[in-house]
Amino acid sequence: MTTWILLGSIVALALAFNLFWRKREQGRTETGRQELEELRAMGDIVPASIHPVIDPIRCIGSGACVYACPEKSVLTVVNGRGVLTNPLGCIGHGACAAACPVQAINLVFGTAKRGLELPHVDPDFQTNQPGVYIVGELGGMGLIRNAVSQGRQAADHVVAGQRRAAGDSLDALVVGAGPAGTSATLRLMEAGLRVLLLEREAFGGTITHYPRAKVVMTGFLDFPVYGRVSKRKMSKEQLVALWGDIREKTGLQVAVGELVEKIERADDGGWLVSSTGGVFKTANVLLALGRRGSPRKLDVPGEELSKVVYRVIEPDVFQDQHVLVVGGGNAAVESAFALLDGGKCASVTISYRKNNFARCRQPNRKRVAAEVEAGRLTALMGTQVEEIFEDRVTLRDASGEQSSVRNDALVIQIGGTAPTALLQDVGIEIVTKYGEA
Repeated sequence: MTTWILLGSIVALALAFNLFWRKREQGRTETGRQELEELRAMGDIVPASIHPVIDPIRCIGSGACVYACPEKSVLTVVNGRGVLTNPLGCIGHGACAAACPVQAINLVFGTAKRGLELPHVDPDFQTNQPGVYIVGELGGMGLIRNAVSQGRQAADHVVAGQRRAAGDSLDALVVGAGPAGTSATLRLMEAGLRVLLLEREAFGGTITHYPRAKVVMTGFLDFPVYGRVSKRKMSKEQLVALWGDIREKTGLQVAVGELVEKIERADDGGWLVSSTGGVFKTANVLLALGRRGSPRKLDVPGEELSKVVYRVIEPDVFQDQHVLVVGGGNAAVESAFALLDGGKCASVTISYRKNNFARCRQPNRKRVAAEVEAGRLTALMGTQVEEIFEDRVTLRDASGEQSSVRNDALVIQIGGTAPTALLQDVGIEIVTKYGEA
């Protein structure tokens, strides 16, 4: 009798667990369907980095890809098949492909309908122009771990090669002091080459523009000279501190405030790099730039006012101000969060031309909703900036109705333009990838 009771209890628990699991999966499927509808309404979205394409015939709907993704909001199982529901949230970890038990996932650039323009590089990250290399985000790989690895690999090729400078010229010039550029410079230093690192803004590159307390996946980072960093997750503050420690312990020198404007071939086959600080002659050039390039502007009256900025670096400079953030992507909403968390602003408002934040990662969308409900954030959906004044901003909605918002500072986060013109002037081949690896 006791045995039957025990078996009945086990069966009841199994049935209860199965019911719980099915309801949970049904909820996720419904969420996935809604996300797909939002995605279709946005048209064909092209992620800026490598991303997964799932073969629906081979996929068995195990959900392994969903659980393996560190971002936790990119893939969903819908109707028994894995689906990419948030392509703009993907930053190319590749964990989904590794976790798939039936190899139903390929990692590609672009989509079948809309291509992604990328510079063509060989396996050593050298372009069709000898001595010019492209690593990191500009080549379509936005993950910090990948960027560090690519920078080191490109530098290895320079070290093993024969291109060296004569006289007082440089053996290599690295442009961009983010993960790829820092790694490349350290490897070149390690090999004893004459190298100079240029950075337009701040040492650390893109990481210095992350919102305060933002946590990113890094994995193991192997820096030449400095050594291995074993933390799998790091906050913006930890990353900035790491870069400071790297600079102090390795003696790495970086020229900050140098915007590269032109690269041209020298008579001896080397390269002349013109920046805002002068002209540098070098045998090799390693471009470790971001894809953002120059920030995209609204092109409206008043945008030249000093209160208009395109990034939130230190939120506390906006203390006691009425701040309006313009944009609807992850960068825009995370800027708003940084202002809410550390800005001590009089008010924070976000204006977006569409009616939802479908371009954002799921955690960001949830927090936006929570902040709006709590009254800490005002979201003006379906609006566009029409004119900027010293003390206010004029907006226009889809019906053409105008409204005025009190404003002391305006943060414009609507993307940027990749430095394609610079690459084309050098003669670097640009290829368009349509769903290709």
